[in-house]
Amino acid sequence: MITLKGDNIYIRALEPNDLEFIYAVENDQSIWEVSNTQTPYSRFLIRQYLENAHQDIYEAKQLRLAICQDQDFPALGLIDLFDFDPKNNRAGVGIMILNDANRNLKIGSEALELLIRYSFHHLNLHQLYANIAMGNEASKALFTKFGFQCIGVKKDWNLINGVYQDEAIYQLINQQF
Repeated sequence: MITLKGDNIYIRALEPNDLEFIYAVENDQSIWEVSNTQTPYSRFLIRQYLENAHQDIYEAKQLRLAICQDQDFPALGLIDLFDFDPKNNRAGVGIMILNDANRNLKIGSEALELLIRYSFHHLNLHQLYANIAMGNEASKALFTKFGFQCIGVKKDWNLINGVYQDEAIYQLINQQF
């Protein structure tokens, strides 16, 4: 079981009691554009997902962790490694803090720092990347704070509310190896 402790938060493996939080996240239409979700998820499907959340990142090719203020406290957000590629030692990173009131408290910053450290030192990844909508200034600021660099723009990448929007790709190379 993964639990990483920062100064003010923990990121931990998902637990069965995270069902209602994940249900709220996956069914929040305001963030569907970020997660590429098209339809709602049932509690049944989320329960099945949580039952399989114990899979190793090498098996599942992804890792989703809950962001909490203490080890047993309910989740405030989620941070993910996705498209895990062990051959090329890279993965994508996604982060989401559900409640607007928690978004400017450095929770995301501390969670991202913990995930970067875990990815580079425990998983021995060579690089991480993030896909960020061009208008998402908060995410751009968060990722560039940790050295991610914009390496390109995917033109007309996402159709949002009937309008095609560009998406930037940010990359962080592990310079220690």
